Amino acid sequence: MKSQIPKLPLPEPLLGSERGTFTEFTVTQRMPGIARRVIAENNFSPHINASLENLANELPSGYLLPLINDTNVDFAAWDKYLEPYKGQRWVDIPWFFAETYFYRLILNITNYFLPGEWQGVDPFQLQKTQGLNTSLDAIIALGTQVTNWLEESQKHSQINQIALTALIYFALWGNRVDLSLWSAFEANRSRFDIESQEAHILVNDVSKVTELLLNNPGKRIDFIVDNAGFELVCDLCLVEFLLGSGIASQVKLHLKPHPTFVSDAMIKDVNDTAEFLATSGYEKVSVVGERLQSYMTAGQLVLGDDYFWTSPLAFWEIPDSLKNELANASLLIIKGDANYRRLLGDRHWDYTTNFADIVSYLPVPIVALRTLKSEVAAGIPPEVVEQVPKSDPDWLTNGQWGVVQFV
Repeated sequence: MKSQIPKLPLPEPLLGSERGTFTEFTVTQRMPGIARRVIAENNFSPHINASLENLANELPSGYLLPLINDTNVDFAAWDKYLEPYKGQRWVDIPWFFAETYFYRLILNITNYFLPGEWQGVDPFQLQKTQGLNTSLDAIIALGTQVTNWLEESQKHSQINQIALTALIYFALWGNRVDLSLWSAFEANRSRFDIESQEAHILVNDVSKVTELLLNNPGKRIDFIVDNAGFELVCDLCLVEFLLGSGIASQVKLHLKPHPTFVSDAMIKDVNDTAEFLATSGYEKVSVVGERLQSYMTAGQLVLGDDYFWTSPLAFWEIPDSLKNELANASLLIIKGDANYRRLLGDRHWDYTTNFADIVSYLPVPIVALRTLKSEVAAGIPPEVVEQVPKSDPDWLTNGQWGVVQFV
């Protein structure tokens, strides 16, 4: 039986009060900026805007604001989560709790769950829509390439391992929204520049992942999804390849039940993105969107959400019902920085700690695809931890370095 918690003693959680850290910068500067951007990008009432401004002002040195009962199904759980932290400052509580509560509080303030004018209004919708529109060139390039790769695979009755590797790298780097993944955008776009991508991957188990997938085709694969926008397009292109090539018989996407962390993907974002692709006006991109829609209709692409994914809980505190659901997959693909932080409980692990000893509580093989954007990591070789900071002091937080960690 799998252990319910990591095999190792738990280190301290990251706090916003840790001087000079990215965590402190996030709680005292980035989060107030996000609250003010919600004001600027929406047409909420003066009362709502005043409450958002008050939240922004409280974050750097003020105290947690209470959650008013907005009748949503997760209110009782949050009431319990908050109990140990009542009367404390934002900077003095665990960072992961502070962030997840901050986003839940924004929805509380903007009446997201209450009947009325603002019910169901995503305060971050503008940024999600812009994320798709501003990356159209990259979407066309990737959508065209995936369609070509699938046509090749079907013609030769053979799965293209380079294509699979390339799409895993797109899923890893998707949030960089640039075309540097293609080698100088040559006429032959299929010349995917794998070597330049690998130079910035600190731990790279991609060959283990492709081996597992190619040797055990026709199974179910689950994704713990991260962001909407171009990153979700990259994920969906990988999904499209897995299903279209027969590597997977079914893919389940685990999504957020409400807006959080600005751009995190919900079920509606997947539907909107598939529709965006299907109606793009570019034939080989439209085909991707249409096929994704047909996979959903056929039950081969399943979308689910759960309030665990917006809770402040560590991954090892996952409810049994959800853990048993994940156990049906042959592989769990865990995307992005926030999901990685949850995986590690957002704690001060030594960066060289054995990754497998921490995630020992999961019931199936996993691969974490993560670009580093926070001071949380494990499983990094000691020589990498020693060398990389010399050339890039901000390596842990600037999103230029990634990991593909398989257990």
